[in-house]
Amino acid sequence: MPKLRRVTLTDVARRAGVSVTTASYILNGRSAQMRISKDTDIKVREAMRELQYQPNWSARTLRRKSTQTIGLVSDFIAGGAFSSELLTGANAAARQRDHLLVIGESQGDPELEQLLVEELLSRQVDGIVYATRTAREVEVPDRLREVRTVLLNCADARGDLPAVLPDDVQAGRTAAEILIRSGRDGTIQVVGEDPTPSATAGPQRMTGIHEAMHAAGRVLGPTVACEWDVVPAREAMLGWLATHEAPAGLICLNDRVALGTYQALQQHGYAVPHDVSVVSFDGSEAAAWLQPEVTSLRLPLLEMGERAIDLLLGGGRVKDMLRLPLTVHQGGSVA
Repeated sequence: MPKLRRVTLTDVARRAGVSVTTASYILNGRSAQMRISKDTDIKVREAMRELQYQPNWSARTLRRKSTQTIGLVSDFIAGGAFSSELLTGANAAARQRDHLLVIGESQGDPELEQLLVEELLSRQVDGIVYATRTAREVEVPDRLREVRTVLLNCADARGDLPAVLPDDVQAGRTAAEILIRSGRDGTIQVVGEDPTPSATAGPQRMTGIHEAMHAAGRVLGPTVACEWDVVPAREAMLGWLATHEAPAGLICLNDRVALGTYQALQQHGYAVPHDVSVVSFDGSEAAAWLQPEVTSLRLPLLEMGERAIDLLLGGGRVKDMLRLPLTVHQGGSVA
């Protein structure tokens, strides 16, 4: 069988009726810089599609001194349906910038994490995104301090590296304000606690809740402590309701806690929102399963992934911490 000839940039230029130099400028995203008209840009890109032109990445790497690849090291997020939205956002932003995202998951093993970092660096990636499933403070491998690195859903314990996180303090304020503005008198309580050492979401959400309550001249009731899952939340609320009346409002620290809380309220004969208003966090699928659907502060996971890539490739070694707002997903759980 005769070997098919590879389509070259010269073929593309000939098809588009331009010089090879012009085609090269367009391929490398320099149309505006070189004042190439929009019509010419379109013609060249159409020629590339028609001829199914594939750039020679090795040659481009030498010219640009860039491999056009980004490494992403995570603990567990690649395997989680909810947190994998971080990867979706990061991958879309990388493709938009003509980069390939290479993902490695350590499963929480420090030795494997170190190996993944070394492997990515040996492939001369243009930078690394270090991501975690749980928003928390982290000690990153020392090698990451030697290269361009952005943290995603976590913060550097030393405060040296740029990071993209959800604004959990503001989310806590918003959750409390929703219940306060509902006009219902009575106690407001929190359900949940944060059992993960170094995790930041729980403490920061509580900070925001306390700030909003204080500003409104309200006192937060006792916390119904439990792990952030359905069964622990149900059992904790069943125990509380066995000896106390239901409060006017409950703030559940995530949607799984809200699911268990609904079950306990129903078992004790309380209806949401007629008897108790409920607000939650995360905006996960669990929020939609509830009847009535719980009002939940939705994490900006896709946007977080996108902004991490933008920060990584934006130039300059910034040390900013970007905190993106959670948005209110309105359900029927607040009277």
